[in-house]
Amino acid sequence: MRVFARRYSRHMTNAPEPSNTFTPAAGASPQQTWWWRLEDASGQEVSVDEVSRQDFPSQSDAESWVGEVWQDMLEGGAEAVTLFEGEREVYGPMSLRPAVS
Repeated sequence: MRVFARRYSRHMTNAPEPSNTFTPAAGASPQQTWWWRLEDASGQEVSVDEVSRQDFPSQSDAESWVGEVWQDMLEGGAEAVTLFEGEREVYGPMSLRPAVS
């Protein structure tokens, strides 16, 4: 039994390290960022001076941020926002106006 363990453990410890063979698709970034597109009432992209485009590491960070600055966006001329992950549209447009009861 000792010979068996010694014989095979030598092979296992000399095994080559696994290589990282995964490569992202052409044009893909290793980590996509989350960002908001600001839109006017007609759906055209707008820029609001008080709020510049920001990139976020996660959806929750992006959503928390828009929850903090939505009034600045609205006062600056944006009527709605659309959330993107990289170039993929996640959802929107979402109105910045409070819902009417």
